[in-house]
Amino acid sequence: MDASLIPSIVAATLVAGTPLIIVASGELVAERAGVLNLGAEGMMAVGAVAAFAAAHGGASPWSAALTGMAAGCAMALLFGCLTLTMQANQVAAGLALAIFGVGLSAFFGKSYESAPLTAVPPLRIPVLADVPFVGPALFNQPALVYVSWALVAGIAWFLDRSRPGLVLRAVGESPSAAHAVGYPVIAIRYAAVAFGGAMAGLGGAFLSVFYTPLWAEGMVAGRGWIALALVVFATWRPWRVMLGAYLFGGVMVSQLFVQGSGLRIELPAQWLSALPYVATIAVLVLISRNRATIRLNSPASLGQPYRPER
Repeated sequence: MDASLIPSIVAATLVAGTPLIIVASGELVAERAGVLNLGAEGMMAVGAVAAFAAAHGGASPWSAALTGMAAGCAMALLFGCLTLTMQANQVAAGLALAIFGVGLSAFFGKSYESAPLTAVPPLRIPVLADVPFVGPALFNQPALVYVSWALVAGIAWFLDRSRPGLVLRAVGESPSAAHAVGYPVIAIRYAAVAFGGAMAGLGGAFLSVFYTPLWAEGMVAGRGWIALALVVFATWRPWRVMLGAYLFGGVMVSQLFVQGSGLRIELPAQWLSALPYVATIAVLVLISRNRATIRLNSPASLGQPYRPER
């Protein structure tokens, strides 16, 4: 392979991994609070169409991103109402949310298909972007790439170094003990779920406004499910989420470069396109074989309903 392609591959990997980082980081916070929300795919889709509609209507890219976050947050609060207030099964409600969100986005996005949208230029960091080889790959990226780095660092600090983060983790480990101490368990879980939804919406907004400035039905393309798998792959740790996201992003990008390079590979293009999802399944199977690791790292009350005693 031509060495001159390496910076392009690295840059493309960073961009491809960014929505996974954002969505998986939000889901990680929700799961550390003990809530399992499987609706990331639907929240991303709704956030993507809402952000695109806002941008198409004349809003700035950042206003469109905030619109996507609000849409994802609204979907997450619907999930919270079902599971935290009405005590519905979290797995069933999450799957329903994913299906509902994908369908809802397809319905409202029908009129935006093939609609033009101006591409958002990358944010070039002076001096650093001029560093040979590394600069163009790392420091001439969409702004949300840098936001995702700050997001991971902020969540890692919040969970490991701050008192509110410790409280959130306590709620995820033993909600009854946290309630006995006087913490509002349901309110904390609502806040974590809303944050996770906002991040899913932001991930969707990145796809439709910053990454590929267009709306097409199914453009999320399973990234929500990959983000859910990333949380388990990362054993609920933020920095490992970033590593895993770039690994999966590299798999996504590599199959595109292989298909566009003209290399003669005796495999149908559909097999190459399926590589990211095959990798996701393989990783989950490998991780699931070591149940002790999952039990040791996952929140003790993950997915379990809790109703405070009066």
